[in-house]
Amino acid sequence: MAYEGTHTDVSLFVYHGGGCMRFGGTRGLNFNRRRRRIDRNATKNVLFWIIEIMIVVAIAFVCVYCFGMRATVAGDSMSPTLKNNNRVLVNRLVYHLSGPKSGDVIVFYPNGNKKSRCYVKRVVGEPGDKVQIKDGAVYVNGELFDQTDTEAIETAGLAEEVITVGEDEYFVLGDNRDNSEDSRYANIGNVKKDDIVGKAWFCTYPWSSIGRIK
Repeated sequence: MAYEGTHTDVSLFVYHGGGCMRFGGTRGLNFNRRRRRIDRNATKNVLFWIIEIMIVVAIAFVCVYCFGMRATVAGDSMSPTLKNNNRVLVNRLVYHLSGPKSGDVIVFYPNGNKKSRCYVKRVVGEPGDKVQIKDGAVYVNGELFDQTDTEAIETAGLAEEVITVGEDEYFVLGDNRDNSEDSRYANIGNVKKDDIVGKAWFCTYPWSSIGRIK
């Protein structure tokens, strides 16, 4: 029987010839404990790393989905604000929080046809508004609509008579009034909220046009 110090030390002695050899003891136990502790810490670090990556990916996905959809302007119906082949970013979140406002530039599917290219137009009339085009100008609820940078309208179309915008509908026009297929024509008419993709908020192409859309 052998004693070393005052602590408990479980050891195995093997006698060989005139001497003995010692195996095991607290050193081996402590090593195993340290190794298990290191393994647990490594596992925790890996899990935290995976969670962080998942959070970053989720945030990126939400940002791209809500604010990063791209649409291409076809034609010059929105000139001078937007021109043919301009690329714009679309905010798809905003109209889930509140409806489009007069003056917003929206992206929508004509008559809900998702196989069609998207149209880009400006909201002139909101639900309940009365819209009319007379003497080359747009009137909303009897008041002249702000027509900055637009010319007199030659074709009033359906809006020659007063149009009352229905619930969850919007009357839209192109900024280039006489070169635009919009709510004045029966094949487009008032745009339903469900057919609106989102708000065009930023132009990304070409370089000369980069900036917020007003």
